[in-house]
Amino acid sequence: MRKAFVALGSNLGNRHENIETALVALNEVAGLNLICCSKVIETSPFGVTNQPDFLNAVALFYCQLEPLQLLKTCQQIETNLGRIRTRRWGARTIDIDILSIDDLCINITELTLPHPGIAERKFVLKPLTEIAPDWKHPQTGLTAKEMLRQI
Repeated sequence: MRKAFVALGSNLGNRHENIETALVALNEVAGLNLICCSKVIETSPFGVTNQPDFLNAVALFYCQLEPLQLLKTCQQIETNLGRIRTRRWGARTIDIDILSIDDLCINITELTLPHPGIAERKFVLKPLTEIAPDWKHPQTGLTAKEMLRQI
């Protein structure tokens, strides 16, 4: 069974409840089993800065889904929780990003794994380092802890 790291973020509505609801919904999907989740942290917006602060977390799941199945599942949960895609890096009720699935490297239109922004996003690396400091990026060989030190 594969291990999948998933990042969750919210800056609209009841942010904490949005993350909790998304985690529960993911864990209820056949083929996904929550192993652990980081603490929820508050962070400044990334990219588009004139919006409310985010709450962010990273969760680790056992995953039997194929990568595109997991992506579609995450997108459906986002839709169910009221996410409306208006602009890149804009405000949202929930954002669910697949960070990695084992050491798979995928680069297709719909999905890039590992997530291309991991190394530059403290709001991802800080919670990732909490639950998996020695996770290694399959392309760079750097651990989550090493990447966090570099930003």
